[in-house]
Amino acid sequence: MGDATIEGSNWRLVEVGRVVVISNDHPYSGGIAAIVEIIDHKRVLVEGTSSDENLVVPRQAIPLNKVLLSPLVIPGLLRASRHASLKKQWEKAEIDSKWKETSWAKKRAQVAKRKALSDFDRFKVMRLKTQRRFEERKALAKIKASA
Repeated sequence: MGDATIEGSNWRLVEVGRVVVISNDHPYSGGIAAIVEIIDHKRVLVEGTSSDENLVVPRQAIPLNKVLLSPLVIPGLLRASRHASLKKQWEKAEIDSKWKETSWAKKRAQVAKRKALSDFDRFKVMRLKTQRRFEERKALAKIKASA
């Protein structure tokens, strides 16, 4: 008989050490935290010790329907780890830098930046978009004419 290769699925699992993002309808929405303990099939204990003030989440029980699972995991995090050991593992795994590199974090930063624009800034963005579109169409017309 041949060798059978068994591969795990690529699904994001609820596990101790999994980094989660708190969703919109929560007081700490937008923060990132690690699952420290699984309470039951609907709730987990999370804590976020990020170096960024806007992403910090204090230790609390939270329902799973209020969090979004990220692909980031803190390897080797023990169940019910205390704050100091969690912070140490968080920094060792470089979760903050990995989070900032994800397209998810970049998109959230872009949305926040756009929300902070004034009327005049939005007008300038609109004008820049029309200029870009004009240049693109001009280049396309030049290519079509030469072909």
